[in-house]
Amino acid sequence: MPELPEVETVKAGIAPVMEGHVIAKADVNRPDLRWPFPDRMAERLTGKRVLGLRRRSKYILVDMDSAETLLIHLGMSGRMLISGHRVGDFHHPHPVPAKHDHVVFQMDNGVRITFNDARRFGAMDLMETAAQDDHWLIRDLGPEPLGNAFNEGYLIERLKGRNTPIKSALLDQRIVSGLGNIYVCEVLFRAGIHPARKAGRISAARVATLVPLIRDVLSEAIAAGGSSLRDYRQSDGELGYFQHVFQVYDREGEPCVTPGCDRTITRIVQSGRSSFFCPQCQR
Repeated sequence: MPELPEVETVKAGIAPVMEGHVIAKADVNRPDLRWPFPDRMAERLTGKRVLGLRRRSKYILVDMDSAETLLIHLGMSGRMLISGHRVGDFHHPHPVPAKHDHVVFQMDNGVRITFNDARRFGAMDLMETAAQDDHWLIRDLGPEPLGNAFNEGYLIERLKGRNTPIKSALLDQRIVSGLGNIYVCEVLFRAGIHPARKAGRISAARVATLVPLIRDVLSEAIAAGGSSLRDYRQSDGELGYFQHVFQVYDREGEPCVTPGCDRTITRIVQSGRSSFFCPQCQR
């Protein structure tokens, strides 16, 4: 599942060819993805000017001059592919429509943006921009990990007394939005905290160290173009490369990268998800 850095990368990739431009024609090629599309989705999008793109948690939000916002969730394999534009000396012509091209935006600048999703776990919805905070996918989300509302004092208070593992607590979108399995594993390794430690039993001082580490890991991943695992690609089809510097994720049985540590990376399953960690460096 794409996490915050992947979604931020895709948003940054499509923003230059969408912002300020009109959706000349929207093609919706099936009635649903993970959930049914909203009523008259193609009609409500066609002819609308895109005012701006934002990201909230793992969702891309497209604000339009109709006072509606399009919510895009990439799901497990969703991709936003751009064609018909020029990047430097390279021109990307429109490809032949593919089997899993479910939603296509024909922009007034000649660019085509295609939402391709082989597994159909992605989603799109339309909502009133002014009422977006009440949308069922957004209303219960915690603060953004790169925003000012997410700080040491906030996290210490939210984790106080919790009996859940720290890994599960950081994955709870009500506590902090956008974090996923990959980057929580990486953060906990840098913090030296075992993923199974009870959140409420970690000292306030150690909890406080998580905030800058979370920001560092996410910022590095965004700068690297996100992590490309299985189906994920950037909007131009290129792979990200943060996965080449994973310190623990997907490295089961490989040596720990900490100088002087002679242990190998271990994997356990927590709530159906793999947690990777060093049993010596993380306590």
